[in-house]
Amino acid sequence: MLLLHLDSSVLGAHSASRALSAQIAARQIALHPGIEVIHRDLAADAALQHLSPAHLAVINGGPVENAALGDDLAKGGTYLRELLAADIIVIGAPMYNFSIPSQLKAWIDRVLVAGKTFRYVEGGVEGLVPKGKKVFIASARGGVYSAGSPAAALEHHESYLLGVLAFIGLTDVTVVRAEGLALGPQARDAALARAREVIDELVA
Repeated sequence: MLLLHLDSSVLGAHSASRALSAQIAARQIALHPGIEVIHRDLAADAALQHLSPAHLAVINGGPVENAALGDDLAKGGTYLRELLAADIIVIGAPMYNFSIPSQLKAWIDRVLVAGKTFRYVEGGVEGLVPKGKKVFIASARGGVYSAGSPAAALEHHESYLLGVLAFIGLTDVTVVRAEGLALGPQARDAALARAREVIDELVA
């Protein structure tokens, strides 16, 4: 078995999503002894570029014009292979300005590839990622954006990730959420404690 662990927070040791994703990964390792783990720190991966006209030119049959672009395209191919091979995927995803970090979006842009992870069919889209994968999202938010809250309409974070994952065929997704983290030390501690309790109770 293979566990793919992604982190995207830029806060390093101060990151709540990193702490929660690490705990989720540790829980899965305990539940699946001997599982192989690949950890990708997307915020620290300076080689990963955002999509550019040069990327799209290559995708459409153009030449690879420089070594940096070639390295980035190779990195994207590695990310795609890791996703397809993983049995369990853990995603550390803080909310930045109502959505996900751009570093995580850059990873998504490498793994949503027509003909590889999805295809257009008559009447819609078919996800091509092999069935049976389990996804865990470690969600961290400074405010409160869950359903029913006054700011719920600004939530383009978990909903975006769930939509992206479903688009490529990943529908077995568990969200472990800690929100209200910026509302004071007491609120932060309570939110993290609730999230850790959820993780401790995970059975698969």
